[in-house]
Amino acid sequence: MTANVDTLRELEARVRDLEGTAQKTGQNLEAALSPLRDEVRRLREGLPAPSRWERVQLARAPGRPTALDYVDRLCTEFLELHGDRRFGDDPALIGGPARWQGIPVMLLLQQKGRDTKSKIKRRFGSANPEGFRKAVRLMDMADKFGLPVVSLVDTQGAYPGLEAEERGQGWAIAESIRRMLSLRVPAVCVVIGEGGSGGALAVAVGNRVLIQENAWYSVISPEGAASIIWKDAAQAPLAAEALKLTAPDLLELGIVEEVIPEPTGGAHLDMDAAALPVGEAVTRHLRELMALNRDDLLRQRGERFRKLGAYTEV
Repeated sequence: MTANVDTLRELEARVRDLEGTAQKTGQNLEAALSPLRDEVRRLREGLPAPSRWERVQLARAPGRPTALDYVDRLCTEFLELHGDRRFGDDPALIGGPARWQGIPVMLLLQQKGRDTKSKIKRRFGSANPEGFRKAVRLMDMADKFGLPVVSLVDTQGAYPGLEAEERGQGWAIAESIRRMLSLRVPAVCVVIGEGGSGGALAVAVGNRVLIQENAWYSVISPEGAASIIWKDAAQAPLAAEALKLTAPDLLELGIVEEVIPEPTGGAHLDMDAAALPVGEAVTRHLRELMALNRDDLLRQRGERFRKLGAYTEV
């Protein structure tokens, strides 16, 4: 199986190289590309889908693109804005105005960090209350200046420390959810890695919610669920199966609108190839939503979230 995966990666790289050459030179290379694409399709169909736990591991893989990796590849003129105007700045949740493939937007980014030092500084993407209050400030600016909001979600959850609770963590998350629900501009959210609990939902109340193929999104991490239910975090693979937290599960349940494909083996193996479909999907959804008026955007977003889940009226 490993040999097939390696062969598939090599073929995909050759296809991308030839497509790039054709685009740059104007040459017609379909005679060479067609059999390669057929072989790629055949190999893909023969590979088994990863298990839920394997997808969780892929979402955490070293080298997986962070939010800023996507910004570097898909955005121009990004200006990071700092501070919540109440307490301080939070490097775990950052954002500011930018151009997403030419479209002026307001970015909300959960940034985990790349090396050990930056991961510690950013608390692995787990925001304090000031991070969520900064997000609210940026959403206010987006509404004021008519900028669509693009949110890249990647966190195991909000920071659980004592100081976060002392500064009103739960209230800050609730404020962010409420503010995002009331946006009168388009909002497109993408789960690019981990989407854990209220820390993810706080910046994922979009008109469209998308997810990468090997990302996960759930009310709790598999380890957290296993610790509560079985009193044993080692049962995380079993919890992952029960939670149905992967992209195919979420699409089937109607929690996301689209699953964005990744390079074979995971986004960490080719950042550039991973970024291309993210850029295309977000741009497409932004353009569709920008055709709606403000009242319709607000109504559609509210209806989208109210219909999630199963319940009985009594």
